[in-house]
Amino acid sequence: MARKKRIGISCHPTMGGSGVVATELGIGLARRGYEVHFVAHSIPARLRHMEKNIYFHQVDTGSYPVFLHPPFALALAAKLCEVTAEHNLDVLHAHYAIPHAVGAYLAKQMARPRRVSTVVTLHGTDITLVGSQPSFFPITRFSIRESDRATAVSEWLKAKTGEVFRLKTRVCVTPNFVNTELFTPGARDGGREKLAPDGVPVVMHASNFRPVKNIPAVLRVFARIRRELHARLVMIGEGPEKPAALHLAHDLGISEDVVFLGSIYEIEDILPASDLFLLPSEHESFGLVALEAMSAEVPVVATDRGGTREFIRDGVTSFLRDPSDVEGMAEAGLRVLRDEEFRREMGRAARRDVKERFDVETGVDAYVAIYQSLPEPT
Repeated sequence: MARKKRIGISCHPTMGGSGVVATELGIGLARRGYEVHFVAHSIPARLRHMEKNIYFHQVDTGSYPVFLHPPFALALAAKLCEVTAEHNLDVLHAHYAIPHAVGAYLAKQMARPRRVSTVVTLHGTDITLVGSQPSFFPITRFSIRESDRATAVSEWLKAKTGEVFRLKTRVCVTPNFVNTELFTPGARDGGREKLAPDGVPVVMHASNFRPVKNIPAVLRVFARIRRELHARLVMIGEGPEKPAALHLAHDLGISEDVVFLGSIYEIEDILPASDLFLLPSEHESFGLVALEAMSAEVPVVATDRGGTREFIRDGVTSFLRDPSDVEGMAEAGLRVLRDEEFRREMGRAARRDVKERFDVETGVDAYVAIYQSLPEPT
């Protein structure tokens, strides 16, 4: 039986998809007996309780007057090298190309003559937004090419990586996954009563409120639904588009039925309280929050651009619509909200699909296979 390798994971420690997947992977590995070391500027948000076999190492950038901005990538590389030496790590797994894959590459070089392997998982905007910028293009391409293994969270993102960077390095697909024991049906702690004390249907959206998330479409779809059905829209998250969203809700005459909750770490407690989830993004490299909603038996109306097509069966487990098709999204949403039997049937079908194809154990299996394919340290 192959030895269980010691894994170092670097990630953005926020509630974004890349940080969530990295954390759930680490927890899943630790529960299988792997030694896992998280290296980040703060404890990952989803790592709420330290568990056996999990260690956290904080990156300290320090401060020095000559630096306009703290050199985080260099501090990350130094910490990764330090942790590798002290704990004999076998694999450095970087989630998101910049700065984590760059930090892993530098740490690998500094660790010589000990051999440590590097894996980079591409999550989306590290390719479509950050990495494609001229100033970051060369270093993003270099960091992916120099990794021992490169993975993408969807076939769509793999194709986009090839299109943008024309890499010869083979990128394999490791789909995102969800902890189906965490995201379960049924609101907890009276969540539904708090969101809709009058018992009306609850529509929900959660994101980082950036332009790609198409926040105006969320509000316009809800306004169209609201014309025919009394309902409440719950908006979770923070970001640059939030002020404009507040104004648009007022202009559409729906502000009294829209609740902006801000960032919530325990989204699994509130997501099951919804009857419908909206994700009309301009594109999604995967769309992890839609998968989490489906795991909680909440039907989704999602963008048909990107990785959502790889886990949503349109009309069966949720709906796919063009992000500019407000009328089509509203019609799909109304069908869910008006027909309780249909909503429950779709929700159950969604959860069955998620458990069969995208459960956390399936995701951990995929990454373990990648780790075991890497050469042993020398």
